[in-house]
Amino acid sequence: MQGTIIEMEKAATILKLLGDKTRLTMVKILDSNDCCVCEFVEIFKASQPAISQHVRKLKDAGVVGETRRGQWIIYSLNKDSDYYPLVQSLLQNLPDQDYRLEELKEQGLRISCD
Repeated sequence: MQGTIIEMEKAATILKLLGDKTRLTMVKILDSNDCCVCEFVEIFKASQPAISQHVRKLKDAGVVGETRRGQWIIYSLNKDSDYYPLVQSLLQNLPDQDYRLEELKEQGLRISCD
């Protein structure tokens, strides 16, 4: 099945973006779950500004989309993006990351911003 062909320059930009382990892991998590920044802060044990920076880069590239839920912003994988087939082909070769959210749930931290 032939998807949209993307320019080399754009593909390189996306691959460079996903070359960061934290961002790659975020995208893999978002492939099956929507998350807010506070959950990523817990998962990666990183500061909120650092996580927001990663998410902003993914959002600016169109890989990730956001939805407002009350005062919170929930992030999800942008499946309408021209880059989605490229991203999806990478993600299908990566190990499942759902256990990270399971750990959050067990600690009572899943969607702690509701």
